[in-house]
Amino acid sequence: MNTTLIIAEAGVNHNGDLEIAKELVRTAKVCGADIVKFQTAKLSSLVTKTAEMAEYQKENIGKTTSQKEMLSKLLLPYEAFVELAAYCKEVGIQFLSTPFDIESIDFLHSLGCGVWKVPSGEITNYPYLVAIAKLHQPVVLSTGMSNLQEVADALRVLRDNGSGEVTLLHCTTQYPTPYEDVNLNAMLTLQNSFGCPVGYSDHTSGIEVPIAAVAMGAKVIEKHFTLDRTMEGPDHKASLEPKELGAMIEAIRHIEVALGDGVKRPVEAELANQKVARKSIVAACDIKEGEVLTEKNLTTKRPGTGINPMHWTEVIGTKAIRNFGEDELIEL
Repeated sequence: MNTTLIIAEAGVNHNGDLEIAKELVRTAKVCGADIVKFQTAKLSSLVTKTAEMAEYQKENIGKTTSQKEMLSKLLLPYEAFVELAAYCKEVGIQFLSTPFDIESIDFLHSLGCGVWKVPSGEITNYPYLVAIAKLHQPVVLSTGMSNLQEVADALRVLRDNGSGEVTLLHCTTQYPTPYEDVNLNAMLTLQNSFGCPVGYSDHTSGIEVPIAAVAMGAKVIEKHFTLDRTMEGPDHKASLEPKELGAMIEAIRHIEVALGDGVKRPVEAELANQKVARKSIVAACDIKEGEVLTEKNLTTKRPGTGINPMHWTEVIGTKAIRNFGEDELIEL
């Protein structure tokens, strides 16, 4: 069975602490995720000194500072990712990290990353997209904050420069995302517009929407998680705690099985129930041998072990081959 690829987004929820990052790796593995994903950046290449925080970041951390100051406390150094990648291999879960600059792309490539996650904020970053594409490996592209033309432009850059298969993730870049802003049907618009595999990167506070996305055909689900939603940081409040992440993944796996192969047919367990739940043509009253069978002396009742009522018109007008008591299954 083709299962949904589930990316447990640790992001910067380690708060710059390598030991917390390792605990997030272990948690993602225990919860059943396929991939645990972090974020890698050189602060000097990511933001200017004057770049302001997003409103959700100000609200979630309860204070106002510059993006640069905030991120300086959250980003792990390159050497930490060398250790994290090795630790993921030891634990048995795929390591992935989103690069936010070209230097970080080169660094992660040196670690052997074979798939690339492009965040929503880089969808208009031409040189970044070219650098990713020239690695000729699969790309998962988040499309938050973008319109259909911007998605088309990013896809063109990736394809023109030799990228591998691109999977498009519908996304709403708001932490947390109100349900009325999800617009999950836009995921299908992406699929129909570009013929790419699609998925969903979720920032709602619950687990319902990513589960629904799988039922709608998502091939990839990405969801932020944290060890404790009360920790200080910009993304914790919109992240799942371990039990919730496990519940989401379990529900997704159930949905995958429930989707089946699409062929409409009774399953093995239903065949025995046909005899119990369906009806047969039976005598509505006592009928004497040779009496004409009519709508007045016939009816349909359970069990379904006799003549199928779909043969009703074939039975009406024939003569009883013997005496039948009330409720007795009719024979021809």
